Amino acid sequence: MPPLSLDLLRTFLAVHRTGSITAAAQTLGLSQPAVTAQVKALESTLDRPLFDRLPRGVAPTPAADELARRVAPGLDALDEVVASELPSGEAVHLGGPAEFLCEVVMPMLAPLVRDGLRLRFTLGLSDDLLASLAAGRLDLVLSTIRPRLRGVRADPVYDEEFLLVASPEVAARASGVRELARVPLVAYAEELPIVRRYWRTVLGRRPSMAAQVVIPDLRGVLGAVRAGVGFSVLPAYLCRADLERGTLVALDRPAEPPINTGYLAVRSGARARPAVAMVRAHLMRELRAAPSY
Repeated sequence: MPPLSLDLLRTFLAVHRTGSITAAAQTLGLSQPAVTAQVKALESTLDRPLFDRLPRGVAPTPAADELARRVAPGLDALDEVVASELPSGEAVHLGGPAEFLCEVVMPMLAPLVRDGLRLRFTLGLSDDLLASLAAGRLDLVLSTIRPRLRGVRADPVYDEEFLLVASPEVAARASGVRELARVPLVAYAEELPIVRRYWRTVLGRRPSMAAQVVIPDLRGVLGAVRAGVGFSVLPAYLCRADLERGTLVALDRPAEPPINTGYLAVRSGARARPAVAMVRAHLMRELRAAPSY
């Protein structure tokens, strides 16, 4: 068998890691037909199928998993050598929840920006951001769910603490958690993901109320609660200043407040880029310095 082309192997590895011809093409800057042709050429050379075509994406065969296991370390090491010789002035693309990136992460990265770091933020939900990370459109993602994607490494870096809060005026109308039925609920989404987590952890049951006001931005929820619209469950980092000023009060002080672990995810190969490595190391150090947010 003739030596395998590095281009074919890189294309194969991109498809294997993203699980998609389309995503691999975007990662590599190639057209979908070009990626398909390269995968077929590699399959022809090896005389075995590497992917099963699915309605959405592709699934690797056992032969593909074995090939990826053997070639990935070498290709990633080669990319690290090449990246270390290239200029590091390109932007670092970082994704995460809008509120956490703006309120917590941006101040942490301010010293690096002042030293010349170029940043591009993408705000959104963890599932969508992780898909963009695997596809090569992002370099780093702060995720509120544990990533389980090929070619993505994730480290736990912070714990997000949740508090049940209201304005002093609203709190005066409800002396405890069980008297909140007559108070409007302000929520991030119709499904009440944050409220549901708090109720299950603290009260051991699902919430029975529905949201009267839904704002798909926690900063908007904070503003509504501060204005006396109703009560909500918010991350501590977002409402700590209001609690200190007295513009919000905690309606409950459980011995063990609900927390959610956040992860810093990086795509394999991206760690070789000096700017990405610098941002990743800085965020891991800074985020882990606090017990919770």
